[in-house]
Amino acid sequence: MSRRRRAKVRDIIIEAKYNNLSLTKFINKVMKSGKKSLARKIVYSALDEIESKAKKPGIEIFNQAISNVAPAVILKSRRVGGANYQVPTELPSEKSQTLGMRWIIESARSRTGSAYYLRLARELLDASNSQGPAVKRKDDIHKMAEANKAFAHFRW
Repeated sequence: MSRRRRAKVRDIIIEAKYNNLSLTKFINKVMKSGKKSLARKIVYSALDEIESKAKKPGIEIFNQAISNVAPAVILKSRRVGGANYQVPTELPSEKSQTLGMRWIIESARSRTGSAYYLRLARELLDASNSQGPAVKRKDDIHKMAEANKAFAHFRW
């Protein structure tokens, strides 16, 4: 991280099929080793699978899943007087959405069994229904933030 100036935020070319910026970011996060076309195929296949299972548009379920997993607060460690405190801090919506996407992808990759697009589809369906490991992770962080709100005055 540069100390000189803030990094420039790059413009993202929005994908053409759904014309959705958050889906474009999700595809970029699924991508490994620069293989964007493979990441697109995986995400589009997962959305098609969701549409066939849920009988709803896949993009709606995707947006619902991201909003269910995105945390509102996060814990940051602060060292005060020789002790470390977990200080709850609010997140900007952009960072919150990024964390939600990352958690969904991590939990889909950690699932065992079938092809990756099927695991991703199941994880998105679970997240849209407020279930699954990604939502549990968000709930755990919110509980810890609630427990540590006494240290909120250490925020700076």
